[in-house]
Amino acid sequence: MLEQTHSLSDGRKIGYLIYGDKNGVPLFLLHGTPGSRLWFLEDDHAAKSLGIKLIAADRPGYGLSDKMPGRSILDYSNDLKELADFLGHDTFSVLGVSGGGAYAAGAAYKFPERVTQCILLSSATPFPEGKPPKSMSKENRLAFILASRVPWLIKLANRSQKKMIDSKPEAFKKQLKKGGSHLADWDNQILLDDEILDQTIEHLKEAYRQGVNEVIEESVLLTKEWGFPLEKIRVPVTIWHGEKDTLSPVDQVRLMEEKISSADTHYIPEAGHFLSEYDHMWERILNDFARKALLESKILY
Repeated sequence: MLEQTHSLSDGRKIGYLIYGDKNGVPLFLLHGTPGSRLWFLEDDHAAKSLGIKLIAADRPGYGLSDKMPGRSILDYSNDLKELADFLGHDTFSVLGVSGGGAYAAGAAYKFPERVTQCILLSSATPFPEGKPPKSMSKENRLAFILASRVPWLIKLANRSQKKMIDSKPEAFKKQLKKGGSHLADWDNQILLDDEILDQTIEHLKEAYRQGVNEVIEESVLLTKEWGFPLEKIRVPVTIWHGEKDTLSPVDQVRLMEEKISSADTHYIPEAGHFLSEYDHMWERILNDFARKALLESKILY
């Protein structure tokens, strides 16, 4: 793994970490909300074996990336473009998980000449009239509502979580293992895996490195208009989504799919929100990406 920061044209730094094949096909990993560049405890052997270069970058205010007050979803596309330029990639693909899906879609919209594939994995969706859909779990709906209306209250909860992660990680693991009635069985099952939980703790430690404010502000940002029409995306889009996802409900994803003419969809009947955490699913997603990348290279050359 190669971890570094890069100075952007406006003086901010962006933190990133490279997994897989360092000379492979570039695929940017866009984390969820909250999240960070730490996707794996070790290198990703599936990506390496398939010739894929995974570039996981922190969004502003997370991990090693400097804050960008008042940022929009499309602003992050510029950061990705600059990082791709620095790394020597004329073209690249993007994979956004959960909240990161909005940013992946934004990059595909803004830079169709640079982005070759856009993968939306358990993606967030636009909120009708700025309100979380009723099909979302009430716990998740409440978090979005509190972030918008009484952010100080949700900040207290997130600070408490950060304190536990930093000072009592084992206690936090035990709490996660209890799962939640609002989650699908698929999701609760993966929360019993110690390796996944260790990975999750390190991921969240970096997410909260600069404090908890960014996750609150980003949650509010995701409830607003994304700033671009999904109908105008011309880059090939692949959607992977669990039909039992309670955090980003599948009915809203199907509505999003209708607006994206290039969408290739994979709905997993038994799956919840956590897809990439299962090895067989992650390998399936990467294999599909690698197959499409190979087909594209044959068409180009």
